[in-house]
Amino acid sequence: MFQYFPTNYVWNLSADLALEMGAKIGEINEMCAPLIEASKAGDDEGTRKWLASWMAMAEKLIGFAAEDEKVGNLFSAGEKLNRAAIYMQTAERMQPHGAPGRLELYHRNLAIFQKGVALCGEKCTRVTFPYRDSFLTGLFIPAEGVEGPQPVLVQLNGLDSTKEMLYRLGQPRMLAQRGIASLIVDQPGTGEALRLQNLPAIYNSEDWGSAIVDYLETRSDIDPKRIGMQGVSLGGYYAPRIVANEPRYALGACWGGNHDWREVQHRRLKREGEMPVPHYWEHVRWVWGAKDQDDFMKIIEDITLDGQVEKIKVPFLVVHGELDRQIPLEYAQRTYDQLVNAPERELKIFTENEGGAQHCGADNTSSPASFISDWVARRLGGHVG
Repeated sequence: MFQYFPTNYVWNLSADLALEMGAKIGEINEMCAPLIEASKAGDDEGTRKWLASWMAMAEKLIGFAAEDEKVGNLFSAGEKLNRAAIYMQTAERMQPHGAPGRLELYHRNLAIFQKGVALCGEKCTRVTFPYRDSFLTGLFIPAEGVEGPQPVLVQLNGLDSTKEMLYRLGQPRMLAQRGIASLIVDQPGTGEALRLQNLPAIYNSEDWGSAIVDYLETRSDIDPKRIGMQGVSLGGYYAPRIVANEPRYALGACWGGNHDWREVQHRRLKREGEMPVPHYWEHVRWVWGAKDQDDFMKIIEDITLDGQVEKIKVPFLVVHGELDRQIPLEYAQRTYDQLVNAPERELKIFTENEGGAQHCGADNTSSPASFISDWVARRLGGHVG
């Protein structure tokens, strides 16, 4: 794992994810060099300085993109806006809930992301679909070279990621190349659902997991018999639970075996393992709609896959990194061991030698993303070359 900040895992994680999304190392250096001293004060301190530094780079790129656009260099403008959006969403992700200007920054980031996608001609469309008395949003990326209804892999966020982050990490491009469409969803507790629709996370993820299938079944370009489900990080809890309780999914995969998130929280209270974002406890209370810490500790009692995974009756893949410092490897093993009724199950552990050994491949997303994409393509009727 690239460690720009010698003593701060959380800040390194954000910088590494930005690099995996397409940041440039020179720009990373320009943004991070002024933050070295601030990083030594801990995860939570100095996040306003992080915001200022990363937004300065984003604003510079937005200005350069405007100059490109004036002279008709639209691809160049789009590429710069794409990187600006990466830096903006990284800056927003690092701020505490309710920080001044955070919501406005999120709105602006969505607009910059969409403009960059449009200028570059990327086949990525924002979609909305009904959920309860509200709606959910997603990004749809079509399969390449497929005539007729396409197979699709639904991809879920973790605790603190967004659909735009998962898109930029590159797996949808890999899937499209293999003849598999992608639907990346901001599920309750993440992205637009949390920030704009005020939809907190819920433990029974099949509630909204069924709404996703309902939507896909309305699309004539999707084969309803070839819908798969993948979750990343905390999505490694949501996805198995959905597949266990929603029989319309043809297969499942989790990138990060998050079998017992309840237990992980108790371990974090004892300072065991790393956390993904600054202001962690404030963040999780926001995600789960908890009134206070006591309320949060009550909510998490239901967030375990014990008694759920045994209900899965379709092929299922569990992927984990051997050096994951957030979710211990033992949880991936527990998910695999309980897949006793799946007609096919596989546990893939990525090593430091292969890359992808850190949490959800933060050190190298390409290795696990391509492995999962091949596995899914072979089972949903795509191709691998």
